[in-house]
Amino acid sequence: MAWYAYCIAERQAFPELCRHRRPMPLTGVSGLFGNQTFLFPASELAVIVSEHSDEEIAAMDSKMARDHARVVADCFKHSTVLPFRFGTTFADDDSLRRSVRSNQRHFLANVERLRGKAEMHLKVLVDDTCPGNSARDMTVGQQYLTSLRESASRQRERQSKARALSIQMHRMFLPLAEEITCKRMESGKMLLDIAHLIDNKTVERYQNKYSSATLQLKECSMQLSGPWPPYHFVHRSSATAQHHA
Repeated sequence: MAWYAYCIAERQAFPELCRHRRPMPLTGVSGLFGNQTFLFPASELAVIVSEHSDEEIAAMDSKMARDHARVVADCFKHSTVLPFRFGTTFADDDSLRRSVRSNQRHFLANVERLRGKAEMHLKVLVDDTCPGNSARDMTVGQQYLTSLRESASRQRERQSKARALSIQMHRMFLPLAEEITCKRMESGKMLLDIAHLIDNKTVERYQNKYSSATLQLKECSMQLSGPWPPYHFVHRSSATAQHHA
């Protein structure tokens, strides 16, 4: 039987698995294409899966990533989870068991590290203070070289501003860990995409800090979402555990 995999969870979080070695239906949670989800027992872990066919996999599109994330979020209400990437499949029971067995130490270490923690997601939009000219305005010769130097200088200024803002955010929110990306938008603004790992018990405190930050940083437009499963903080080496049929 071929399986589509959503995430790995702690087996102890699902008492119905205590006396079973075979997959059991996960009640109240439907997967991609409305398929029944199952708890697949694997030693101390449980893999949340649903059956799939080759036709269904061929029909998948990026919009279904929302359904994948929904299943992970539902499981996160009950257990620490290690999300699989959207589109992860296993050809049969044996390939799924082998994958979990060969990576079990890594998975258990991740579960232990992330137990009781959640991810908060901040998007911070700020004006670019050094917009500069676009490449189509460049000319040959000395003007071209000058434009290159100015472009490099603007990029350093943007990086410096982004770094200073991310440090300020870190001091405000004091996360356990963070992942930050920065990019320049077509509108000319800079977008900082910030993932903070926090303790589940401090979600309300974090939300209060966010309210204070929106008042202090009036030059920034900020959006907050979460708590989410810790997508950004699962060690990426788990990608080696993914088998695509």
